[in-house]
Amino acid sequence: MPFSAQPPASGERYALSASLDNARHLSSLLRAVHFQDHATCLATASGLRVTVEDAKCIQANAFIQAEIFQEFSVQEESVMFRISLSVLLDCLTIFGTSSLPGTSTALRMCYHGYGYPLMLFLEEGGVVTVCKINTQEPDELLDFDFCSTKVVNKIILQSEGLREAFAELDMTSEVLQITMSPDKPYFRLSTFGNAGSAHLDYPRDSDLMEAFHCSQTQTNRYKISLLKPSTKALALSCKVSIRTDAQGFLSLQYMIRNEDGQICFVEYYCCPDENITEAEL
Repeated sequence: MPFSAQPPASGERYALSASLDNARHLSSLLRAVHFQDHATCLATASGLRVTVEDAKCIQANAFIQAEIFQEFSVQEESVMFRISLSVLLDCLTIFGTSSLPGTSTALRMCYHGYGYPLMLFLEEGGVVTVCKINTQEPDELLDFDFCSTKVVNKIILQSEGLREAFAELDMTSEVLQITMSPDKPYFRLSTFGNAGSAHLDYPRDSDLMEAFHCSQTQTNRYKISLLKPSTKALALSCKVSIRTDAQGFLSLQYMIRNEDGQICFVEYYCCPDENITEAEL
């Protein structure tokens, strides 16, 4: 029986138990939201959500669906705990970040419940390492209340389009200005850095544009320092959904395909730095 599929010892009952044949699938997703030391983990029957926040202005969520795991079992309606994301990533990559061809690190993850550590059993090449990571009381998470019915504008871009934008725009700018409109310029990214103003426009019929649903013209500014962590997820992704609500809150949802072709999502929420009226433009 493969290591990752072994059942827990008889009589042991875990609030959460999960196994993966390749721990790199999990570690790469967690690195995409690793901009603070601690994260809040929420496990439900549908999978695992890992949330990281900073300054009550930005929130990142990595979603790992239950189907990604070879085994995923939650004994309660939901299991929630806070953990050091830095330590968790160090443990997941204890055998190194790149495996030899044909080898991978198998993972079994177990959590007894409130007050207990998260236990990781990692195996590669017949060597097994056991890690115990202390868990903490979870903090109350921000609720951006970003439901689909409140979305005003939404576009889906191939990720290469946004990667090119971040490479070309002036990142000495304090803010990134995003304009979304049913009319020209449709989708515009602007910066205001040391070299002056820079604008990048994407027509609605661009080859990079997969979907365009804009009901009203919106221009909002977001602190680049808050958006920079999301470039880790952007680098891994193949598509990105960019959404705004009536208050200008921004959702960046990255679709990430792992080595096995399975789809996972990383989502960033960011509050606007300031709302710009048409009179100010």
